[in-house]
Amino acid sequence: MTAPVRVVLVDDHEMILAGLSAMLAGFPGRVRVVGQAATAAEATRLVTALRPDIVLLDVRLGGESGLDLCRSLSEQASGTRVVFLSVYEDEPYVFEALRAGAAGYLLKRVDGPELLRRLEDVVRGEIVVDPALAGRMTASAARLRRGEFWPGAGRGLTQRESEVLSLLVTGLSNRAIARRLVLSEETVKSHLRAVYRKLEVGDRSAAIATALRDGLFR
Repeated sequence: MTAPVRVVLVDDHEMILAGLSAMLAGFPGRVRVVGQAATAAEATRLVTALRPDIVLLDVRLGGESGLDLCRSLSEQASGTRVVFLSVYEDEPYVFEALRAGAAGYLLKRVDGPELLRRLEDVVRGEIVVDPALAGRMTASAARLRRGEFWPGAGRGLTQRESEVLSLLVTGLSNRAIARRLVLSEETVKSHLRAVYRKLEVGDRSAAIATALRDGLFR
């Protein structure tokens, strides 16, 4: 690499941000952390202002979706690539991350040298997936198409979005869904917006009709 990889770290846990920053600080001249954020709004402001090479992002940001943030950044900051760093080893998360425009999906147990190599690969234009997941993805692709994960996985729904949709189908209001899943109403609304987009519908009635028509919940 002719210049350090410029990275923005995004995670809602302060200890994770501090640990990653300390880890990458051990490679001066090859990587530089130019910003840190704990929310989607903070991340968007930083990326817009700094235009880093890579955003290193968690799948979940408290009540917010890292996947939604990835889609937004892919549209707004085309020169910046998103790499997920997650504890989730479920292959559908990897597929959904790649659909969202991510350039990579790594697990949080990755060590410093490996993480740096992967970030440099991404800057060179490669798509990177953690070795622990890559070998399982081919078989999982067939299972995903058959709907053998959670309902709606084959349509790109995350597990939480599927749970929200299933409760919507039973007739619960946003407030009731929030109470059942121990979420805020705003978080439920955010999940529903993602559901509508992925099912290509405009409102809750159409989402329910599509879920029933496609037999997502039996």
